[in-house]
Amino acid sequence: MTDILRIVSVEPVLYGVLKLVWNDGYEGIVDLRGIITDGELFAPIRDPEEFKNVRVDSFGHSIYWGTDGDEDVDFGCDRLREIAEQQAALLAHAS
Repeated sequence: MTDILRIVSVEPVLYGVLKLVWNDGYEGIVDLRGIITDGELFAPIRDPEEFKNVRVDSFGHSIYWGTDGDEDVDFGCDRLREIAEQQAALLAHAS
């Protein structure tokens, strides 16, 4: 296995929430609702049906909405991992 972290798969759980799997086997849930509710940049994915069209880029460096080469919105692999781990820690601490 390579040391470069990559996203293997992404799956919408519900509007604004994604399940991601990384190449090191880590699986995490990322709640993006607090991020995508504001700003013109995120307008295309505020439609729940459009949010479902999330894809992993060909090298696993990011997820995106839009078309190859013309990504309307994207989030990077490393930042998504940070968010997943932070949110998991908050949930673990709360229980």
